[in-house]
Amino acid sequence: MSIQQKRLLRALDSAATKYSHGKVAILAGSSKYPGAAVLCVGGARRGGAGYINYLRREDEPSRLVISAYPDVVPITKASEFDGDCWVIGSGAPKLSRSFDFPESKFLVLDGEVMGIATNSNTPFTIITPHAGEAKKLGFEITGTGSKLALARKDAAIAMAKKLHVIVVLKGHNTVIAGPDGTSIVDTSGGSELATAGTGDILAGLIGSMLASWHPENLAETIQVVAKSVKLHGLAGALAAKSLAPVVATDILDALAKVSVKIK
Repeated sequence: MSIQQKRLLRALDSAATKYSHGKVAILAGSSKYPGAAVLCVGGARRGGAGYINYLRREDEPSRLVISAYPDVVPITKASEFDGDCWVIGSGAPKLSRSFDFPESKFLVLDGEVMGIATNSNTPFTIITPHAGEAKKLGFEITGTGSKLALARKDAAIAMAKKLHVIVVLKGHNTVIAGPDGTSIVDTSGGSELATAGTGDILAGLIGSMLASWHPENLAETIQVVAKSVKLHGLAGALAAKSLAPVVATDILDALAKVSVKIK
């Protein structure tokens, strides 16, 4: 299947099933940040995957997810999932450096778990740091204006090469960078995305779009990740047209609306 350049979400096939449009599993949320699980799973529900599993580990985030989304299927063991992509880390679920990442073709890592990204043997791993998290990973970003923009791009590429992952460096003009030196700067999102929870949504959205499009190589995977970032940014821009201030749940609502307008 070729990745259509202009389309963001994968078109529905006439003979599609819930499985043929991709399966994604989410490990997100904690007793400290239970809402992150709802936001991450909510983002995944709008990315095109036909089947979503949520791995139950703590009672409160699990209860919130299943209550909010009756279409999401809970699992109790990672081995129960046989699908395309795992999304792990939003809302800081407790994972040790010895954590054994579940098998899948794609792996999206968010939050504290990004620090153990090199533990993964997944063919395509994506991490989603903001500047503060990039600093924790050893990549401090400084500067103003054009110098800051260049520093962000350079840091994203360096991070991708060192960790052998695809990097989504969140912030003003989000940078998507690959370990091959490829970089894409997305300008669709604005300051309305600078609010708690939007990164959780983005992580779930990326995972779902990867599961749905199922890219076959690094270049296609980077392309789908960039599509996800753009869709997320467009949702933020749409929400900002009628709401102020914009909050994370507004982005979730806007994702469904903006997707209808994009061919």
